[in-house]
Amino acid sequence: MPTTNESTPIYIDEYNYTLPDERIAKYPLIKRDSSKLLVYKNGKISESKFSSVAEYLPENALLVYNNTRVIQARLEFHKSTGARIEVFCLEPLTPADYAQSLGATTECVWKCMVGNLKKWKDEVLSKVVKMTGKSTVFTAELLQTEGNTHSVKFSWDNADIHFADILENAGELPIPPYLHRKTEQSDLTSYQTVYSKINGSVAAPTAGLHFTPEVFESLKLKNIEIDEVTLHVGAGTFQPVKTRDIAEHHMHTEVISVKRDTIVNIQKNLGNIIAVGTTSVRTLESLYYIGSNLTPSPSPSGEGNKIFRVSQWDPYQQDFNISAFDALQNILDYLDANKLDVLHAETQILIKPGYQFLIVNGMITNFHQPKSTLLLLVSAFVKGNWKSIYDYALANDFRFLSYGDSSLLLND
Repeated sequence: MPTTNESTPIYIDEYNYTLPDERIAKYPLIKRDSSKLLVYKNGKISESKFSSVAEYLPENALLVYNNTRVIQARLEFHKSTGARIEVFCLEPLTPADYAQSLGATTECVWKCMVGNLKKWKDEVLSKVVKMTGKSTVFTAELLQTEGNTHSVKFSWDNADIHFADILENAGELPIPPYLHRKTEQSDLTSYQTVYSKINGSVAAPTAGLHFTPEVFESLKLKNIEIDEVTLHVGAGTFQPVKTRDIAEHHMHTEVISVKRDTIVNIQKNLGNIIAVGTTSVRTLESLYYIGSNLTPSPSPSGEGNKIFRVSQWDPYQQDFNISAFDALQNILDYLDANKLDVLHAETQILIKPGYQFLIVNGMITNFHQPKSTLLLLVSAFVKGNWKSIYDYALANDFRFLSYGDSSLLLND
């Protein structure tokens, strides 16, 4: 069970490396699965092509991916003076549910980042949004500020139009800032996984960008089962660690949802779980802490579909004397008692060196930025051996970050 002390100093400078700009993939390969694959198993490194990933996965593995879809979350307005204001939608506030907010027909409120904020002040910004056969006057009103984010109320005068329609027609896909280029038409396809379907992310779960129908067919031939979870990736995924000690870093919160049938499948396949991407890792590991804090065989709570929350330090603040199987069973019992088919939760989990993985046995992941929480997660999984993996990738022409190559990391 997890016993790592939250206060154990971990200095972010120890997770730094030199990443030349030319090693950052600015564009994806034309064929997704032709990307390189680094395989780390039993402490040894080899390489292949992603199209052959099934050959390296254990038989009877359950592959779990994140089915979130990136929304065109960046909106541009102009003041009456001509000043350009950029509004970057992060997460819904009213309604707080992603599906309800994206399906809103007259207004909604989102937490946003705002570019050129000092020029906005009190003016209600507006623009005409045109789409096939209809149009609407779309407005944005700044409500309040908290830290570096802002509550923005969006309104429009055509009830036949959903907020998702407005984003689709007036928004811009927010590709990562380290690509140092504008979004292009090709990104609308290449920056989505082939299995994306639940709108809500402002960044892609990029480990999944390598998958193709041919790869899925090869997995099927090897009898590798596939299932899915949802974690809506927030802009915090790009947030650098600015504190010397990771204990002082504030981890961002993201929304997850997992179907009851998926939890049953995970429970049945414990010991053989391969996560596609760090977002799937964080979702799966969060299930343990949600279940460990639930009462076995609960009576109906009367709270409807309660939102559970995992804080960044939950894994490190107490000893958990419960197995992963029993933790998942507690979730299933809760769902059954409340006649629910889906678990909804928020996770702020920070996976750092010393963390003990309870559910995930392997992961597919890209190569991450220096001094990032994602690199800490990788280091935790490979028991501190991240440097040899990244040195190999740098020395052997692997492409880095979102549009780059990937790695398959397997525990002994």
